[in-house]
Amino acid sequence: MPRLEIGDTAPDFTLPDSTGTPVTLSDYRGRRVVVYFYPAAMTPGCTTQACDFRDSLAALEAAGVAVLGVSPDSPEKLAKFVEKEGLNFPLLSDPDKEMMKEWGAFGEKKNYGKVVQGVIRSTVVIDAEGTVEHAQYNVKATGHVARLRKQLGLD
Repeated sequence: MPRLEIGDTAPDFTLPDSTGTPVTLSDYRGRRVVVYFYPAAMTPGCTTQACDFRDSLAALEAAGVAVLGVSPDSPEKLAKFVEKEGLNFPLLSDPDKEMMKEWGAFGEKKNYGKVVQGVIRSTVVIDAEGTVEHAQYNVKATGHVARLRKQLGLD
């Protein structure tokens, strides 16, 4: 399965957010964007990660960085997640997983020692011109945002 690498042009996409409004990556040209992929809203690891992004959003935005979360969840489930956790950035729905496959965030992974098909917890940072600046796959939910902030020079 191909994965994005530093220097690649990030594939453009348009996906609905938690309100059903289409969000397009190219609308973010001119600023850095963190696109992170997570398996399922309202699960423990995904909640930890989303809340870490929520709590770091002011610092990220002050540095000109936007955050987009992507999962296969429906917009309705994402809306419940946003409301329950007070999330303050767009969560996008990719139910057919086409965008996740294109970005290398869906495919074979190990889950409790078994090889399964699923969402690979991943984070890709896109620069202002639409080029991949960082691409991390199989990240751990806990502590990931703090490590990312350090890599981006925000701490």
